[in-house]
Amino acid sequence: MAVKAESISPSWELSQLLDIFPLPIRQALVRLPNLESIIEVVLDLGRPPEARFENDFVYLSDAAVTNEDIAHVCSRVSQFGADNRAGIEQTLHRISAIRNRTGKIVGLTCRIGRAVYGTIDIILDVLRSGKSICLLGRPGVGKTTMLRECARILSEDRKRVVIVDTSNEIAGDSDIPHPGIGFARRMQVTNPALQHAVMIEAVENHMPEVIVIDEIGTEAESGAARTIAERGVTLIGTAHGQTLENLLMNPTLSDLVGGITAVTLSDEEARRRGTRKTVLERKAPPTFDVVVEIHDRDRLAIHKNVAEVVDALLRGYQPQPEIRQRQPGGAVTVVQEADTESMPQLAESYAHHADAREPEERERPVSIFPYGVSRSKIERAIHNLRVNASIARNWDDADVVIALKSLERRSQPKLKQIAADNVPIYAIKTNTTTQIQAALRDVFNLGSLDREELAVREAEEAVYQVLLTSQAMELSPQTSYVRRMQHQLAEKYRLQSRSTGLEPNRRVRIFKTTSD
Repeated sequence: MAVKAESISPSWELSQLLDIFPLPIRQALVRLPNLESIIEVVLDLGRPPEARFENDFVYLSDAAVTNEDIAHVCSRVSQFGADNRAGIEQTLHRISAIRNRTGKIVGLTCRIGRAVYGTIDIILDVLRSGKSICLLGRPGVGKTTMLRECARILSEDRKRVVIVDTSNEIAGDSDIPHPGIGFARRMQVTNPALQHAVMIEAVENHMPEVIVIDEIGTEAESGAARTIAERGVTLIGTAHGQTLENLLMNPTLSDLVGGITAVTLSDEEARRRGTRKTVLERKAPPTFDVVVEIHDRDRLAIHKNVAEVVDALLRGYQPQPEIRQRQPGGAVTVVQEADTESMPQLAESYAHHADAREPEERERPVSIFPYGVSRSKIERAIHNLRVNASIARNWDDADVVIALKSLERRSQPKLKQIAADNVPIYAIKTNTTTQIQAALRDVFNLGSLDREELAVREAEEAVYQVLLTSQAMELSPQTSYVRRMQHQLAEKYRLQSRSTGLEPNRRVRIFKTTSD
């Protein structure tokens, strides 16, 4: 027998929520003129109870919430799980707990869940294309509501749909799923930390054509999503973030859109692109084919080819997605067409292209042997100048030798032998990164750069490394004027920076905040 989506009425579900509150709060809620548009009820110990709406809130009483009020609500909902969430049988409402340090519940957020039918009509053509879709948006914008409707539509299209329901938010807090998911099947998750394992289990045990996942938020879940996509299963999922660029720069979730890797280009390729030699490139094919940015419930942006958009972002282009708007009458209009012609058309990332080239076509790095010179400082100079070089373990494997001038003057036997073998020797006065960089500029015929430009290049490279690895980078000591330029560069990429040390060794440290 077919499940009727309307078999549970919205008014019945709302009455189930009202029944969990103490009588004074329940009566105050019933008297609200706009009760049907309420989003959540908040109870915090020692504060008046609140009813929250999309752009407003009202106090439900002058009396503060007591321990008895919180206990009253907790006794009428299901047991709180490891994620501090509970529900109400056969409804989509979610009750989330705030606990003190001893584990006692001191606050409740009672979020009203609704199965809103027709919300997915704005991207119905994309949904039925068979592509994997990631819904992006801030909390409360309606991602889960759209996700539930996606599951219903696809299941009624005779697709085998399995929902991995971590907090029972998609299909309700009951062993019998809410009819809002249509014919889709639901797998519950005993512990949020096991969501990635249940995702894999769903594919291995239940032969789905479509997997629906809410709130992909960990590296393990991101990896499981990639595994599922590689097995040919369509993914429909959500993630927190307002734009595709947010997702790309999130170290935990960037793999969902292909990930980022640092690539050293050949001189010819760097000139062709007009970029530095070390650039960020897409590491792998994206897990999701399409990313939908939900601006609000009636307006969203669609990136239909994630691979091309990510490649464009990493090469400095600003992609123009398709923007759709639902009008008051329900009609959907395209207010901005996607602009794909201005983006570089890269079928694969340069990393993959470079690996596919024949070995003889790849540029061999210049091998440098340090004689009396710090290996770590040579490595740093190579890193700063972004030249294609490596450090040789033995002088007879070297293309170039960098030696201290004081050792060269002493006519060292090894240096004489190196010179006899026609290996170029570049002598430097002091064992410093600046002197080594000057020698490397001669080796690679880079011409002269002033100290400011070198410092800015060093900061640019550090920014890329911080974005890629999330590890802090410390720059060479600079004057206050140069340090100011380096701080401004870090700020441009929304990174943190701080000057450390004492003059004349004061330098800039670039890093990400913990929240990033």
